[in-house]
Amino acid sequence: MKTIVTMGRGGTGKTTFVALMAKYLIESGNGPILLVDADPDQNLAEMVGVDLEAAGKKTIAELLSETFIQQGGTTVGIPPSKRIENRIWQEGLYEGDQFDLFSVGTKWVEGCYCLPDAALKNALSSITRQYTYILIDSPGGLEHLNRKIASTVDIIFDVMGPSSKSFAHVRRAHRVISEVGIRFDRFFVIGGYGFTNDPDPGALAGLGLPYIGRIAQDETIAQMVLRGECLLDTPAGSPAYRSVKMIIQQVLRP
Repeated sequence: MKTIVTMGRGGTGKTTFVALMAKYLIESGNGPILLVDADPDQNLAEMVGVDLEAAGKKTIAELLSETFIQQGGTTVGIPPSKRIENRIWQEGLYEGDQFDLFSVGTKWVEGCYCLPDAALKNALSSITRQYTYILIDSPGGLEHLNRKIASTVDIIFDVMGPSSKSFAHVRRAHRVISEVGIRFDRFFVIGGYGFTNDPDPGALAGLGLPYIGRIAQDETIAQMVLRGECLLDTPAGSPAYRSVKMIIQQVLRP
């Protein structure tokens, strides 16, 4: 089982990257796959054609709200994140033919995301299913890294945009990951679809991290995302899909 985390600033294309990576792994027979939407904006499900509400599934945030706010459950004693673990697998896990998926979801009440993140962490640490790949779509920003949603990771992709802020984000993210003790095997930098060409080699050299390619700009993908269509149906000739496929083939090559 390999755990792959994709992170980066908002709007760089990281969720698109995760969806297209899932498409490639499914088509190449690398299943079963678990998709984890750790972003409160919860766009991943839509991008892979899943309507959790229609499927009768709930997000982790919804399960926590039901258990400890609507039903008045106590938070004393066993940590709430552990108390709802069975509910996450029974009521939150979408089980499909090609992949499974669950989502942290959006909180509709005041407070930070510490509790949903803790529940996600416990759920991931107790996986008993035999998944070949776990693909985690992380939120934008850095604060979630300190909570160590996944403390042991095989591959980290940091998707960056064409700005100095994105380069700074990569450096900060790598430092936070190292200092909080997240164990990982490999860390790769990817250019988001905002780049028209590969980033400046001098700027990349300053990161001191391996750059492995960029997500090609693709009007078809842009229109599919705008219309809320499933990116697993992306045409094989799509420039964005072909670029993501090449990146994943390089990384997973024996």
